[in-house]
Amino acid sequence: MSRALIIVDVQNDFCEGGSLAVTGGAAVAGAISEYLDAHNSEFDHVVATQDWHIDPGSHFSDSPDYKDSWPPHCVAGTRGAELHPDLDTEYIDAYFRKGQYAAAYSGFEGLLAPEDAVPTGERQPGGLPGAQAELEADGDAIGLDDWLQSHDVEDVVVVGIATDYCVKATALDAVQAGYGVTVVRSLTAGIAEDLEDAVAELELGGADIA
Repeated sequence: MSRALIIVDVQNDFCEGGSLAVTGGAAVAGAISEYLDAHNSEFDHVVATQDWHIDPGSHFSDSPDYKDSWPPHCVAGTRGAELHPDLDTEYIDAYFRKGQYAAAYSGFEGLLAPEDAVPTGERQPGGLPGAQAELEADGDAIGLDDWLQSHDVEDVVVVGIATDYCVKATALDAVQAGYGVTVVRSLTAGIAEDLEDAVAELELGGADIA
């Protein structure tokens, strides 16, 4: 049995200064790094997810409703899609990218990124190493659930952005997939001012809140 930390979407566009900024996002990036420094020995594996949009259709809108449609964000190969610089990537074993051609909130919709992909740093759109190859569908790509199972993971801890969207979706999918799930609330940042409904939904769905 092994245990994994899932870091959800701690990306520049979801932190202050980004195109879809969540209040407290940058602070969460730093807090997760401090948490990992103190607790990395408690995890056998650490993975991170990224929104990685290429052409997500109606997920992007010039007049978004902020429920089903959003301003353009986390476009593949742009700085906004990269992990926030305050998130220390030292302990991260693998990266899973989601939402290439449709909305994707759960990390379990993500696919394993190429090994030569650089997780942070500024670059121009389309400038990511191997980006063009990633534009093409890869039927052999490994999903998050398959990766966790192949590493004998039974329990996951979920942190990141946003509490009431991608963190919630990832945690609930993890429960449905049979993992023991804990969400560390202090290591998340949410969009809604009141997150009690999201927390209640997580608890009702079988996740523990720490």
